[in-house]
Amino acid sequence: MTAPLIAPLIPPRARPGTREHGRPARARRLPVAAAPEVPAVPDDVLYGFGRVDESGRVADRAMTSALGWQPGDRLTLTAAAGVVIARRDPGGMVTMPSKPYLVIPAALRRRCGLRPGDRVLLAVFPDRDALAAYSFAVVDQALRAHTPVPGEGRQP
Repeated sequence: MTAPLIAPLIPPRARPGTREHGRPARARRLPVAAAPEVPAVPDDVLYGFGRVDESGRVADRAMTSALGWQPGDRLTLTAAAGVVIARRDPGGMVTMPSKPYLVIPAALRRRCGLRPGDRVLLAVFPDRDALAAYSFAVVDQALRAHTPVPGEGRQP
């Protein structure tokens, strides 16, 4: 017994990108993702990191030297939700110690939610003669407000 013959499969003569009868087809371009423009870091701000120790000290030699703060300089510290700002002020209540670090008083640490061992983002504004210490909770809020985290809000 013989099986019936199967006709061979032969591809059409048309080339990719052309239609039958020799007419060229329009090639479809694939969509390309546009790269977002990354903003430049401003020239008037310097960034660093520090860690709050048990006494409220935050040390970053580069930050204090960028401002030119010297031992004995008087500083005024203010606080808002998760941010401590230090400014050089002749009538300030805090004195810059002999070692290059900033001391955040306990009342301000409590107000900002800073605990020993917390890391902070330090921003130096030389034209304002100021240093800001941002808690990572504030940094996290800013990042989430700017760009949503991929997959956030999805059900597993």
